[in-house]
Amino acid sequence: MRIDLGSAGSYCDRVSRRSFLQLGVAGMASVGLPGLLAAREASAQRGLLKKDTSVILIWLDGGPGHMDMYDMKPEAPEQYRGIWKPIPTVVPGFEVTELFPMQAQHTDKFSIVRSLHHDTGDHFAGAHRILTTKEMGVSGANTTPKFPSLGSIVAREVGPRKPGMPAYASVPIASSVGLNPGYFGGNLLGMQYDPYQPGGDPNAANYTVGDLTLKAGMSIDRLEDRRALRQRLDDALRQRDALPVDTSVDQFTEQAFDFVTGPAAREAFDISKEDPRLRDRYGRHSWGQSTLLARRLVESGVTFVTVHLGGWDHHWDLEAGMNRYLPMVDSLVSSLFDDLHQRGLLDSTLVMLCGEFSRTPKMNDGGNGGPPGSMGTPGRDHWGNAMFCLLGGGGVKGGQLVGSTDRLGQFPHDRPITPSNLHATIYHVLGIDPHLQVLDQLDRPVSVLDDPEPIHELI
Repeated sequence: MRIDLGSAGSYCDRVSRRSFLQLGVAGMASVGLPGLLAAREASAQRGLLKKDTSVILIWLDGGPGHMDMYDMKPEAPEQYRGIWKPIPTVVPGFEVTELFPMQAQHTDKFSIVRSLHHDTGDHFAGAHRILTTKEMGVSGANTTPKFPSLGSIVAREVGPRKPGMPAYASVPIASSVGLNPGYFGGNLLGMQYDPYQPGGDPNAANYTVGDLTLKAGMSIDRLEDRRALRQRLDDALRQRDALPVDTSVDQFTEQAFDFVTGPAAREAFDISKEDPRLRDRYGRHSWGQSTLLARRLVESGVTFVTVHLGGWDHHWDLEAGMNRYLPMVDSLVSSLFDDLHQRGLLDSTLVMLCGEFSRTPKMNDGGNGGPPGSMGTPGRDHWGNAMFCLLGGGGVKGGQLVGSTDRLGQFPHDRPITPSNLHATIYHVLGIDPHLQVLDQLDRPVSVLDDPEPIHELI
């Protein structure tokens, strides 16, 4: 079931989006997770190579600018180059913005793709291409998702790493350009491959996940009674129809039921168990605590977790926005890499940081079509011709700068990388066949990746 939560606010096209909350664990236990687990079993029978790895995707919704973060151009003209100076890091020749002093100490653990591109400045087209690799006519004029997200495909092909946990989760929500789950969803694979969304604010005192909190009058015993009743009904149906497949379906339903009644999920989402000093290092705000919760989830057996960090559509007042956002990103990214390393999880957890596109290398005049400065101080507009993606952990090489942009940061200068190459790299980390196909609405096979070549410099 989906409940309409009303307006989700408007993006720069001034079109208001509606937000939906998808319910809930009960439906997922009876319909969604059994299908996911069955798909996982089918993948294993096909003999696909599996690796005990997971992914955390930190999604900068709205489009972060490469020129102000990981690809400054200090020699470019003033209206182009980043506002802040680059600083050296522990890897010679690898520079980041001066607002990233903590990340500068961890560049040996991650790499930056500087030549990623998909060549569209449309929020919706860009998000669809980054999250699914596909164009398929998606744009601001046609926002309907057309293809399964990366996380949904991972959920179908891999499943959870440990029993009692979902394969795919989004903290605290799954939102792409105001659409929920939008381009993070299973789409033509079915909503059973949508991410589990705990909702709420992990930074709130006494944070709890509603789906895992039993309502008044409900107990584990009563849920067990319902399961027993269901089993009796299933037994009666089997005696009537004698379908051997029911035995395996019951097995998957049993595993899904464990998510609701078992202790694994409750333990994973209980962020209060973390050391307060570690929580401080991530940052005592929703962004920092959501990232820490993502680490708890992969440690507990979730295979693919996204972290939603919204608000990056800086057409004006970019300097003020970045002065606020970049220090938070610095603390949560550096803390995540250090935390994974200290826990021995870095080699088995790939961390990604990106958004749907970048921002124009040349700054505007702050007018957004009106008189200069009428909307505030200058900003940057939409740009999909050159963008970045941070990748680290999960076995990929750290300390690498893959590709470069031209002297003004407008286009790839060498080694252009596409979303398909990015996804193929993630498939390699997870042990998924990059030549995988899915069936479209007409039951025709469609290749998940148009170009199955990974980024070899990182492997």
